[in-house]
Amino acid sequence: MAFPDDSLTDDEHVILHLHPHWVKMIFPAFWLLVIGGILLTAVVFSWGNVAVLALGAVGLLLFLWLVFWPFIVWRSTHFVFTNERVLLREGVLNRQQRDIPLTRVNDVSSSQNLLDRLLGCGKLTVESAGERGQSVLYNIPKVVRVQKVVYELVEADHERRTLDDHDLRAALKEASGSDTDS
Repeated sequence: MAFPDDSLTDDEHVILHLHPHWVKMIFPAFWLLVIGGILLTAVVFSWGNVAVLALGAVGLLLFLWLVFWPFIVWRSTHFVFTNERVLLREGVLNRQQRDIPLTRVNDVSSSQNLLDRLLGCGKLTVESAGERGQSVLYNIPKVVRVQKVVYELVEADHERRTLDDHDLRAALKEASGSDTDS
């Protein structure tokens, strides 16, 4: 399922669009091999039409439950980082969404255990001002690079919204000039 671009504002553009790391698909891949192996064994050893049909029906149900559904969940989970906010979308039938404006991001941290480091994924924590506080994103691919990008986005947003000395003087001069005109 693609990320809906219509949820972006006019001047907003996507910097990073991620799904959870492929490690989330290891168990579904394992079950795909097990189900396929059992069905192939039943066909090769000619266990009989009724047994093959029964195994096929059970195999189809197991495939839908253990392989297809986790894949759909994986594909429908989006971690989107734009020049204005962090968008979190997950869920297939029921959708959970969270948007964190970059202006509200206080801290971005990442953590990895040894296996995460070997696989190239980790946990990203985005701490924001507001009621909900922290958002923890699990299985983020290349989490250290993503943390760096989010930090750079927050800094760029802060600089864009902050007046430097020259801009401040010009704004004060303009404001004082407009007061004398009225």
